[in-house]
Amino acid sequence: MVQRMLDNKTRSSLLSSAILGSLVAFGIFNRITFPAFLLPSGVFLLPHVCRKPLSLLSLCSAGFITSLLAIVVDTAFYDASADSLSHLLRTRPVITPLNSLLYNTSASNLSLHGLHPPYHHFIASLPLLLGPALFLLWYIRKLTLAILSALSATLLLSLIPHQEPRFLLPAVPLILSSVHLPQSRGLRRFWLATWILFNLGLGIMMGVYHQGGVIRAQSWLGQQNQHDLGVKEVFWWRTYSPSVWLLGGKEVVTTDLMGMKADLMMERVLEAIGRCGDGIPKSVGLVAPFSSIELDGWTGHGYGWEHLSFEQVWKTTKHLNLDDMDFEEDGIRGTLDRVVGRRGLVIWKISRPCRDSKS
Repeated sequence: MVQRMLDNKTRSSLLSSAILGSLVAFGIFNRITFPAFLLPSGVFLLPHVCRKPLSLLSLCSAGFITSLLAIVVDTAFYDASADSLSHLLRTRPVITPLNSLLYNTSASNLSLHGLHPPYHHFIASLPLLLGPALFLLWYIRKLTLAILSALSATLLLSLIPHQEPRFLLPAVPLILSSVHLPQSRGLRRFWLATWILFNLGLGIMMGVYHQGGVIRAQSWLGQQNQHDLGVKEVFWWRTYSPSVWLLGGKEVVTTDLMGMKADLMMERVLEAIGRCGDGIPKSVGLVAPFSSIELDGWTGHGYGWEHLSFEQVWKTTKHLNLDDMDFEEDGIRGTLDRVVGRRGLVIWKISRPCRDSKS
């Protein structure tokens, strides 16, 4: 789209400008990191729209209308009381990119998800996403707009302390569309074989095992009436955020503790359960990776730890918590033994048995 507008030296490209404006607004509302991939295109496009004011007007107008529509839809979705357009205009609008920006500029918020060094995207994220295609970068002879967009986005997103491979997913097609296979027939065959094996292996690991128990666990909790679990509040720790719609409308309070420290997690759970002297304590659920060894000393004591009862009510082994790897602390073998050897996701039912007035 940008290249088409740049190639058109005579007309204002009003339609292309309008489509581009809508796509930019849609991309920003879909993901706040989207502008990082647009920087090179914006630099090349700026002189063009400055020479053609109508193109700039068309681009901005379409972007504004699309943004306004997105705000209305988001406000209606997150505000259940907004039952009419007039009410939407009077209520506080939900501006998703702004909320995301405010959240991700807070160091305390990012620390809940994990902090990474600025070179993490280059030594971990890109190799994980590209695999054998990483070596094809040596065959690039010209810096295309696609390559510049991928490079600029990687550099800009490396400035953010919290980094995940999925943040660079738009860079993958940009890079793959700009590389070429080796001219040697033998090297080309070898590369294709490694490319197929890489995608099969990563497809199984990331598509089946990495955080693979989250959907299974949440679906099982949605059927807890059949299992007579008797839990109305469930804490999730060191997992992806669970989708509450999988509960099927069941009244289960879902609290995502993300990557909170173990001692703080335990305090939250104890606070939710309550003490015997304060009334009848309730039972809560805790969903956590089996590889989290901090839980061993807690759940293993049973009645002896804060007079709590721990019951393992559900477990799956089709779950890898690759976000919890710590090679610096545990070493390579220790990390693999813990994350792979103890793979799985567990649901604990935690309660506090009370005997008369004793606590």
